Amino acid sequence: MQSFISHEGVVAPLERTNVDTDAIIPKQYLKSVRRTGFGPYLFDDWRYLDSGDLETAIETRRPDPSFVLNQSPYDKASILLARDNFGCGSSREHAVWALADYGFRCVIAPSFADIFYNNCFKNGVLPVVLEEKNIEKLFQIVERTPGTTARVDLTAQQVEFGGEHVAFDIEDHRRANMLEGLDDIGLTLQHADAIRAFEAERSQQKPWLYKNL
Repeated sequence: MQSFISHEGVVAPLERTNVDTDAIIPKQYLKSVRRTGFGPYLFDDWRYLDSGDLETAIETRRPDPSFVLNQSPYDKASILLARDNFGCGSSREHAVWALADYGFRCVIAPSFADIFYNNCFKNGVLPVVLEEKNIEKLFQIVERTPGTTARVDLTAQQVEFGGEHVAFDIEDHRRANMLEGLDDIGLTLQHADAIRAFEAERSQQKPWLYKNL
């Protein structure tokens, strides 16, 4: 997993509350279990004027010019600014895969759905919770100056924008894992030597368990 230490990028404002995971990546794309290739289908129903699926060539689709990610400079954004309860709905991890594959490194919102929030940390996308007043301030800055950038510093636990330095909270173990780029597999592999030693000893003690392996 790609580590997250600090990141600066264009902020894209998504002025919608309760954005669910089916809006982030619709159900027809869940047939694929790869972690890559979902970026073109992010916010699919809002992003295109016609419907699509995995078999439809993306170049044949008609982008909706009114959707924020189809507008310059937001089409180059790597930080998503959202409203309350972002990532609600089903538990599909594909939602975070789509955000990451599109190029988003961070989502800033006043609140997130729990499962989506957890999935972000497993896939290198940093979910940042800020107070509503700071979210509103950032929306206003982005509205006044499209192309506004923000810098998210995980080491210092703060977001810098428009001359402001706003602190955010994050659990110590989540912060450490993101800084080191460790997902669940990476955490397990830290104990690879101990696991191999246990398996070697167990295969000697109970060889019948390993007969067909």
